[in-house]
Amino acid sequence: MPWLPNVARTLGWMALAALFGIWVGVSRGGAAAGEYFAAYLVEMSLSVDNVFVFAVIFGRLHIPAANQRRVLLAGVAGAFILRAIAVLGGIALIDRFHWIVYPFAALITLGALRLLFAEEQQRRVVEQACDVCATWIARVVRVSPVLDGNRFWRRERGRRVATPLFVALVVVETTDIVFALDSVPAVLSITRDPLLAYGSNVMAMLGLRSLFFVLADALHRLRYLRQGLAVILLFTGVKMLSSGWIQVGPFASIAVIVGVLAVTAVASLVTTREAI
Repeated sequence: MPWLPNVARTLGWMALAALFGIWVGVSRGGAAAGEYFAAYLVEMSLSVDNVFVFAVIFGRLHIPAANQRRVLLAGVAGAFILRAIAVLGGIALIDRFHWIVYPFAALITLGALRLLFAEEQQRRVVEQACDVCATWIARVVRVSPVLDGNRFWRRERGRRVATPLFVALVVVETTDIVFALDSVPAVLSITRDPLLAYGSNVMAMLGLRSLFFVLADALHRLRYLRQGLAVILLFTGVKMLSSGWIQVGPFASIAVIVGVLAVTAVASLVTTREAI
């Protein structure tokens, strides 16, 4: 069972995320723990869409499974920095300019529409970005189409050139910036606490690498995945817009997110089984 170690790793990262949530509950109270778990569920849910894009990137660049872990590890490390900037910057903007919640809600809504109607366009954009020798990356650095183990750089005719692994890393990082435009505002609709917002991002990203190897071969069975994620984004957008009049508690948010994911998973599996 080659998939078993990846499942075990994924469960281990989820257990670590749960322990962090328990610590938040003990040190800050149940309401704070509820906010953290709701934000974590949003991040984990939206991470599944990342898995789809990563699969396209690795397939287009012909990156072997043995080399994909190196790219994902470096990508997650870079995402820690990018998400810290996005989370802290977003909180600072909301604290200083409360009206910024409306553009944030618009970003969330656009993210939901992207999930519903722009799947093929997203695939084409990613595939174009993965054209090793013609992409914008090749205009900045010399790129070779030849892999060299786990190396991001290699020597070719005495010159230092980037390998397809480096191209994959750059595309992964740039697509994460696009995903952050959806997920960070969604998290900030749940909590404005820097520790809880960033902690939920970190815990979700820590498990993303193992989650990729668990779900990469099963994405075709999750037929209604993107529709479910779109509903979650729309829910967080409405919650952000109505926060001045209606307060939706963290546990209600958790119930909605879990309910949507459950319905999505069951509907996908039933439809796939009937198609078989």
